[in-house]
Amino acid sequence: MYNYNKYDIIIMNRGILVKRKINKPNKKKYTKEIKKKNKPINKTKKEDKRTLIEIVDKRYSILFIVVIILYIVILGRVFYLQVIKEDYYKEKLAMSTEKTVESSSAPRGRIYDRNYNLLVDNEAVKTIYYKKEKNITAKEEIELAYVVGDNIDIDYSRVTTDRLKTFYYKGHYKECQGKITEEEWDQYKKRKLSDKDIEKLIYERLEEEIKEYTERDKKAAYIYYLMNRGYSYAEKVIKNKEVTEEEYAYISENIDNLKGFNTKLDWERVYPYGDTFKSILGSVSSNSQGIPSELAEVYLKKGYSLDDRVGISYLEYQYEDYLKGTKAKYRLLSDNSYELVSEGKRGSDIVLTIDINLQKYLEEVLSEEVYNAKGEAGTDYYNRSFAVVADPNTGEILAMSGKQVLEKDGSKYIVDYTPGIVTLPVTPGSVVKGASMMVGYKYGAIDIGSHIYDECLKIKDTPEKCSWRTMGDIDDIYALAYSSNVYQYKIAIKVGKGTYEYNKSLSLDTDAFKKYRDMYAEFGLGIKTGIDLPVESLGYMGTSKLPGHLLDFSIGQYDTYTPIQLSQYINTIANGGKRLKPYLLKEVYNASEIGDKLGSLTYKAETKVISSLSVEEKYINRVREGFSSVVQYGLGYGYMGNYTLSAGKTGTSQSFIDTNEDGKVDTETITSSFVGYSPSENPKMSIVVVSPDVSVPNSSQSAVTKRISAKVVNKFFDLNKE
Repeated sequence: MYNYNKYDIIIMNRGILVKRKINKPNKKKYTKEIKKKNKPINKTKKEDKRTLIEIVDKRYSILFIVVIILYIVILGRVFYLQVIKEDYYKEKLAMSTEKTVESSSAPRGRIYDRNYNLLVDNEAVKTIYYKKEKNITAKEEIELAYVVGDNIDIDYSRVTTDRLKTFYYKGHYKECQGKITEEEWDQYKKRKLSDKDIEKLIYERLEEEIKEYTERDKKAAYIYYLMNRGYSYAEKVIKNKEVTEEEYAYISENIDNLKGFNTKLDWERVYPYGDTFKSILGSVSSNSQGIPSELAEVYLKKGYSLDDRVGISYLEYQYEDYLKGTKAKYRLLSDNSYELVSEGKRGSDIVLTIDINLQKYLEEVLSEEVYNAKGEAGTDYYNRSFAVVADPNTGEILAMSGKQVLEKDGSKYIVDYTPGIVTLPVTPGSVVKGASMMVGYKYGAIDIGSHIYDECLKIKDTPEKCSWRTMGDIDDIYALAYSSNVYQYKIAIKVGKGTYEYNKSLSLDTDAFKKYRDMYAEFGLGIKTGIDLPVESLGYMGTSKLPGHLLDFSIGQYDTYTPIQLSQYINTIANGGKRLKPYLLKEVYNASEIGDKLGSLTYKAETKVISSLSVEEKYINRVREGFSSVVQYGLGYGYMGNYTLSAGKTGTSQSFIDTNEDGKVDTETITSSFVGYSPSENPKMSIVVVSPDVSVPNSSQSAVTKRISAKVVNKFFDLNKE
C-alpha cells in the first residue's frame, strides 16, 4: 500500500500504479504569473487612448449629420405649412376659434288638402332682429337698447320685475356689489355663500331702484331682455309684428351704428281658408315663446334650441320632422362680421287626406244645426255635435269636425270642438249592435235567420228591460232594422251560458264580457285606432261583472267610445271585415324652388290593414244586409240623404252627466248617434255623427243628428259627381 500526501500524484503507467513526488508551489511567484497572463496583449496605454478618441470623433460626426438632416426636414415642413398650405390652415384655425351660429328660424313646409288646395302657407313679415357681436359689453348693449327703444314702438308689458332687476344689475354692477355687507362677503370668502346666493341677495335689495324706472327705462329693459335671451350668438327677434316702414328704414339705415341690429323678412303662418280645420292643423310657437316648457324635453333631445319655433299641437306637432325648415348657418368672424356657411331651406310640404270643400261645408252645417238645436225643447244639457267622413276602403279621413255652442250674457256663440273626435268618449247606444250581432254568430248563440221573441225581460230585483216597443217574433235582419234591444239581451244570455226565467235571478259566465270586448276590439271599439294625431283617448271600460251590465253592454250602454273609434267600426263593416288605420297624411314632397309648385315626392301613404274580423264572410254580409235594411226601411230612413241605397245604424243611449260640478253624475240625458256608409255595395264614403246629451228623458228627441248626416252625405256626392 502506498502512503501519499497532498503533494504526491498517483498515476497509472502500463497498468502499474506509480507514486511521484511534485514540488510544493511558490505562492508569490504564482500570483505574479497569473497577473501577467491577464494583461492585454499587443496594446499599450497610448494605443488605448487613440482608439477612444477615434470612436468619439466618429460618433460626433454621425450626430452632426443627423442634426443637419433634421434641421432640413423641419425647415421644409415649416415652408410647407407657412407657404404652400397657408390658406388651408388659416381657414382651419378660423374654424376652431370662430363661432358658427344659426338664423332665428326657417320657413316651414306648406300644408295642402287632397286636391292640392293650399291650407297653410308662410307670409313674409318685416322683422327687426339682433345678433350679438364679439366682445360687446353689457354697458354697450344697454345703450343700444335705449337708442332702439327711442326709435321703435314695442309692447313691453311683459317686462317682469326680475327682468328690470337684471337690467339694473348689468348697468350698475359696482353699486349692486355695495348691497352686500362685509359679513356676507366674509361668508362668501369662506364659501358659506355661493355666487347665486350673492346675486339673490342683490336682487332682493333692488326694489327701490326699479321703482324709479320710467316707461323709457322699462322699454329699454325689455329690449335688452330680448337681445340676450337664448343662445348668445343666435339671431334674436326684437320685433316682427306691425313693423312700420319708418322703423324698418331706421334700423336698416343705421346698422353701422347699431352694432348687431339689422332687418330682414321673416315668416308667419297664414291660413287661406281662415279657421276651417285650423284646430287640427295645429299651431306653431312664436319667436318670443320658443319651445314651450312642457315640450322642451322632447325637442331638446332632437337638437333644438329653446328659442326655436316649433309645432306645438296636432298636425304641426305630429309632422314637425317634415314641416320644419333648415336654418341658415353663419360663421362669426374675428372682425365681428358674419359669413354664410349654408343657406336656409323651407321645410317639406305635406298633403292631407282632407277635402277642404267638404270640410268647409261640414263645419258650416254643424255650426248651424248645433246653434238651432240648442233652441229646441229638451236640449237643456245639449251643447255639441261631432261628425267624421271617411273613405272606408282606405281609412282616409275626408272631413272631421266638432262644434260647441256656448252661452254668455244671454247670447249664444259657436266654438270649434273638433279635437273631441279623438278625445271625448261617448255612450254610443245601438250603433254597436252590428258588433253585438257578430258575437252571437261567432259563439253560436244565433245563426243567420235565427228567430227570437222580443218581449220585456224581468230579472229579479231589477227594472224590466225592454225594446223601445214590443216586436214579437223577429229575425236578425228585423232586429237590426228596428233596433231590438231584447234580441241582443237574449244573445248575451246565451253567450254567458245563462238561463232566463221571468222574475228569477240571472247568473252568467263572467267570461262573456271578455268575449264581447275581444269581438268589439276587432272593429276598433275600446282600443286606440292609431290615427296620426298626437293625442287619442281610449274610452271607458267598465269593471262590473253583473249580468245586467252585460245586457247593457250588448246594446252599447256600458263602455264608451270616441267618434273616431265609431268611424273605424263602421268602416270595418263597410269594407267587408278589414280594420283599417285611419289617417290624415297622404303625401310628402320636398320643398320646391319654383313658386307654389310641389317638389319631388318623398312619401305616399298606403292603406294599412290592422286586422280582419275572425268570423266567416257570410256573417259579415248578414250584418251588412241588416244595416242596409236600417236605412232603406228601418229606423235609419232619411239619415243618408237622397241616397237610400245606403247602409247604417242609429243609436239612442242613456247618458249621465254632472250638473252641479261635485264630481258625481246626477242627471240622465239622451245621446243620439248614427253610423253609415254609401252606397251599400262598393261604398265610397262613411259617416259618423254623434250628439251627446241631446235631450232629456220623456221629451221629444232633437233630430239634429239626422239633419247633419243627411246634409253632409248629399254634399259629398254633389262634390264627387262622376
